[in-house]
Amino acid sequence: MLQIDLEEADGYTVCRPVGELDAYTVGQFREALGELAARPKLLIDMSAVPFVDSAGLGALIGGIRRARESGGDVAVCCNRPTLVRLLHTTGFDRIVTVTETLDEAAAFLKDDNEVAPA
Repeated sequence: MLQIDLEEADGYTVCRPVGELDAYTVGQFREALGELAARPKLLIDMSAVPFVDSAGLGALIGGIRRARESGGDVAVCCNRPTLVRLLHTTGFDRIVTVTETLDEAAAFLKDDNEVAPA
């Protein structure tokens, strides 16, 4: 089961999936990211996700693409070493900023940094 917590912070929206992000839960995650695509600044906190499969990674990339197509900025934070390694190995960190802490990701969004296109 996947739970998705949303929080409005200082100028950005935090999307925090809690649970495994896999073929069984990806639809819910994809839907949530679709609804958030129009937000100008989106921070996806993956720190409470113990496992991501290829479907989950695809949904994450698709959500980032939709947000950027709407003119938004996106950052991802994750403090789980295995997931961070997956994001680096797959090249995910080349299309979006990936930080280890929520504060680093928030600082990126607040600084209005340019992001590479997805």
